[in-house]
Amino acid sequence: MSEEISLMKGNEAIAHAAIRYGVDGYFGYPITPQSEIIETLMEAAPWETTGMVVLQAESELAAINMVYGGAASGKAVMTSSSSPGISLKQEGISYLAGTELPALIVNVQRGGPGLGTIQPSQSDYFQTVKGGGHGDYRLITLAPNSVQEMADFVDLGFRLAFKYRNPAMILTDGAIGQMMEKVRLPESRRRRTEQEIREQCPWAALGKTPDRKPNIHTSLELDPVIMEKNNERFQAKYREIEKNEVRYEEILCEDAKYLFVAFGSAARICLKSIEMAREEGIKVGLLRPITLWPFPGKIIEEYAKKVKGMLVVELNAGQMVEDVRLAANGKVKVEHYGRLGGIVPTPDDVLKALKEKITK
Repeated sequence: MSEEISLMKGNEAIAHAAIRYGVDGYFGYPITPQSEIIETLMEAAPWETTGMVVLQAESELAAINMVYGGAASGKAVMTSSSSPGISLKQEGISYLAGTELPALIVNVQRGGPGLGTIQPSQSDYFQTVKGGGHGDYRLITLAPNSVQEMADFVDLGFRLAFKYRNPAMILTDGAIGQMMEKVRLPESRRRRTEQEIREQCPWAALGKTPDRKPNIHTSLELDPVIMEKNNERFQAKYREIEKNEVRYEEILCEDAKYLFVAFGSAARICLKSIEMAREEGIKVGLLRPITLWPFPGKIIEEYAKKVKGMLVVELNAGQMVEDVRLAANGKVKVEHYGRLGGIVPTPDDVLKALKEKITK
């Protein structure tokens, strides 16, 4: 890791991390509250230093299909948007999954439905982890809760995407995208050469060469027997991801009688609520899913045998709470606390909800 420490927004950290990672291309379209990603990239002008392409497409639809083309060529390509823009990209995301192409997508969530508000929200959880587009597919989903993780998850997202030939998403929100913190950016590395791409990505569509036939990528298959085999292969891959790539963080869980389960900015709020609760003698800990998919259901199942209750804290009407309840499987009381429309609760609000819904 680099020893260089900077103060920057979460959105800016993603942009600088992408340049340092050696991303080949970024294709996007401005929308609040993620516009600083493309703005930072344009200001940094990486095409002059690393050769990275940065292009504002004419629409979100165009941007995701440019990503599709770049990914098919074995390039490290990415896009970013906020909730309404991500909705427009869903068809292309499904195509990426159906063609088994690696790419990184960033969603800096805002409140909805519809155009909603530019304030932060976590209401795209269902869309992301349950498959927002058509077909039985999954997105590897990383949920940062700091500016540092915004930077770190660029590398992690690409590594997982290329390892499993599957699109990955950084699912964050307007609070983390806009907040400023100190961040240590990764060491710069060069972009891969064409020869390295050919060697590392034998599936890449780089044209015919003397030693191999051309690769053709399509998600279309009219023979249902072959299409079923394709889907069975996808499902086997997803099971492998679930086996190997679950990530989570446990905070003060060793002696906890109660448990917060929260991701992203909601998890940050819970940290202060834990401090306040323990001052009052309420032993509560935090389980923070880092991968929303694959979901850390097994560890939640284990805690369901130990604690007296769980409070799932989200900036939505109750989405991840359904997965927590499935994992707990009725072994412990699981309640939800959330705020809507871009309202961010205070630690006092969360502690009050814990007392009213769980501990009393």
